[in-house]
Amino acid sequence: MPDSHTTSSRTPHHHAALVIVGTGMAGVGLARALRRQGDTRTITLVSADSGDDYSKPLLSTGFAKRLSPDKLAQRSAEALADELNAQIVTHTLVTQLDVDNHVLQLSSGATLGYDELVLATGAAPRTPFRIPSELAERCFTVNDLDDYRRLHGALNQPTRIAIIGAGLVGCEFANDLHAGGHQVTVIAPESAPLPRLLPERLGSALADTFQEAGIRLALGRTLETLSQDADNALTLQLDNGERHTVDIILFATGLAPRTQLAEAAGLSVSPSGIQVDRQLRTNQPHIYALGDAACIDGVNAMYVQPLQASVKALAATLGGTPTSVSFGAWPVVVKTPLLPVVAYPPTQPPERWRIEGDGNDFTALAENKDGHLIGFALTGGCVRRKVELSRAAPGLLG
Repeated sequence: MPDSHTTSSRTPHHHAALVIVGTGMAGVGLARALRRQGDTRTITLVSADSGDDYSKPLLSTGFAKRLSPDKLAQRSAEALADELNAQIVTHTLVTQLDVDNHVLQLSSGATLGYDELVLATGAAPRTPFRIPSELAERCFTVNDLDDYRRLHGALNQPTRIAIIGAGLVGCEFANDLHAGGHQVTVIAPESAPLPRLLPERLGSALADTFQEAGIRLALGRTLETLSQDADNALTLQLDNGERHTVDIILFATGLAPRTQLAEAAGLSVSPSGIQVDRQLRTNQPHIYALGDAACIDGVNAMYVQPLQASVKALAATLGGTPTSVSFGAWPVVVKTPLLPVVAYPPTQPPERWRIEGDGNDFTALAENKDGHLIGFALTGGCVRRKVELSRAAPGLLG
C-alpha cells in the first residue's frame, strides 16, 4: 500500500473539527453539502484508498464507453481537498476509535481528534467462495475506483470472463463487459436474474435478452471448484458437473456493510449496518453513520437516492437544524441497456404480483392483501411509467 499522505487545505484549526471516515459518495457528498450551506468548520476526510473523486454508478458503465480509470476520476484527492477546503488523508485506515476521548488511531501511527465524527465506511464485497491463493490475482470484485483500475488492467484485449452473481452489480457488469467486447458467462444460484428486484417472469425476460445478445447464463447453479489448466485458463466446475473455461472471474455476490470499527468501539451494529436513528445518530453522542454502512431505523438501502436524502438530512443536522431523513419512493434504475429495467422492490413479500405486458415490455405491480400498491417492476418500454408509479407507491421511511 502506498505511504499515507495528507492533502492539506488552507484552513487553520480554530473551528470545531468534523472527521469523516470514507471518501465515497456519502462522505464526499456530506462535505460538499456542508460547504454549500456555508459551514466553515475544519473538515478532515480519511480515505482507505486514493481519495480520488469519482461517480460510483459509472463503474459499471465504463467498459462499453471505453473509459480508462483516469477518465472516471473526476478530480484528484488534491483537487478535491482544494474544492472542499478540507484535509484528505489518503491510503490510511482507521484502526481504532476511542469514543471516550474523541480520538481516532490511524494506520500511519498518527492520531486524529474530532468534535463530531461521521462513519461513511461503505460496504465490502462478500465473496462466499474460498479462492485458492494462487488464483487470487485472476479473481476480482469491483466496489471502488481502485478495484476498477485492477479489473481494467486485466482486460486489455477481448477476454473470457465469468461473473458470479446475477444481482444488480452482476447484471450491470454483464451488460457492460459484453458491450465492451468480452465473452461473458453469468453463474448464479437463482433461477432468474435480479431476484431481489424483479418477479421471476420479468427476470426471465432479462435472461432471454442477455442470451439473445450472446451472454451465456448458468442459472440455478453454484460454483463448486476452481482450478487452472495447462493452458493457464481457469476451469470452473459447477454443482451439476458443468465446466466453464474462462480467463478471469468477477465476483458480484453482494455487499456487507463495514461495521468492524464501529462494533469494536461499542457502537450498536447488526448484519444490516451501524444502527442509527432517523437523524443518522449512533448510540454514541457526536457520532453519526451514513451511506452503505448505516442502517437507519432498521432500513439499509444501498442505493443512490436514499444516500442523497441521508446526506441532505445530516448536513442540516450538523448545521444546527436537527432533521430526520425520509425516503420517498426511490425506484432503482438498472443499467442494462440491452433491456431497460426499473424496480421499486416492496419491503415485505407482496400478497400478489399483477403482471401485464408482452414480449419484453412488462409492468409488474406488487400489492398487499388490501390490494394497495407496495412496489413495482418495469422492463423495456414500460420503464416510462416510473414517475407515475413512484408517485403512487409509499415511501420507505415516510
